[in-house]
Amino acid sequence: MSTPVTGAVNIGNDVLADIAGFAALECYGIVAMASPTLRDGVAQMLSQEKLRKGVRVTSDGESVVIDLYVVAEYGTNLAEVAHTMSDRVKYVVQSGAEVRVDAVNVHVQGIKVRK
Repeated sequence: MSTPVTGAVNIGNDVLADIAGFAALECYGIVAMASPTLRDGVAQMLSQEKLRKGVRVTSDGESVVIDLYVVAEYGTNLAEVAHTMSDRVKYVVQSGAEVRVDAVNVHVQGIKVRK
């Protein structure tokens, strides 16, 4: 017979950033994650291993706010892509990590033509 174990689970902001980054890249119209800082006015695209650098997660202890820095595909409706991505990331983080997400802010750092 097993006895229930009580305790708490803490999920780090880096883990939440990874989850949000992967969910963002799955969205239509997103080419890559970008660095939050623009160097010489040019967005620096991040590799798959550095996804969390394009995501900023801030927490107040009960909920989180997620800022996504992305490079979008040329010719897409940026407002619609950002709205869809915001909804997707919020859903994935809330359902996968059971963390309340207050807001998902999308910052389009650049536009790229897909080849």
